[in-house]
Amino acid sequence: MKKIIAVDGPAGAGKSTVSKIVAARLGYTYIDTGAMYRAVALKCNAQCVMRNAQWTEEFVAEVVQDIEIKLDTSEKVFLDGREVTKEIRTPEVSRGASDVAKFGVVRKKLTELQREMAVQGSVIMDGRDIGTQVLPNADLKIFLTASVEERARRRFEELKEKNFAADFEQIKKEISLRDKQDSEREIAPLAKAEDAVLLDSTSLTIEQVVTEILRLAR
Repeated sequence: MKKIIAVDGPAGAGKSTVSKIVAARLGYTYIDTGAMYRAVALKCNAQCVMRNAQWTEEFVAEVVQDIEIKLDTSEKVFLDGREVTKEIRTPEVSRGASDVAKFGVVRKKLTELQREMAVQGSVIMDGRDIGTQVLPNADLKIFLTASVEERARRRFEELKEKNFAADFEQIKKEISLRDKQDSEREIAPLAKAEDAVLLDSTSLTIEQVVTEILRLAR
């Protein structure tokens, strides 16, 4: 029987990391919706430069009209047939992902793609509005969170490992701003579904979070 696990939460809470591990242990397909929004942001950035355009809703709607985003089982991301796995992980694209997510046309397009992916088998999907909007009938819903300080520390370490320039205080400010944008946007705001299990990972290891999700899933 197909099963669906939805994992929501703010930026830097560890959703992708633990979801990948849980998917591997359960034999589920992992769907990273954040990568999809990053791919849209990457394309919008490129089109802005090429056309000297502004990020209006009309402009973004035109960009995503025929966009093609594919995620494969090896966690590679393809945008319009081109692999962009590394390109979408820059701080600039991360900021852009939050900007495009506020547009209804983008959320509608990606929600359709995400629902199509979810019917192909048992999946674990992470994002901001999976349990509330994308897959409200998911079998298990998790709302994974952590303190701003801890999430900033994790992001700082991640960027350092990837050799990106990183400023801890700046990252903290950006995460707080992202939280505000995500939770206050008019369309599909970040929110815990009423039937979701709240899991605070501030003082937990990755393995402890994975173990708890596996326990809930089983």
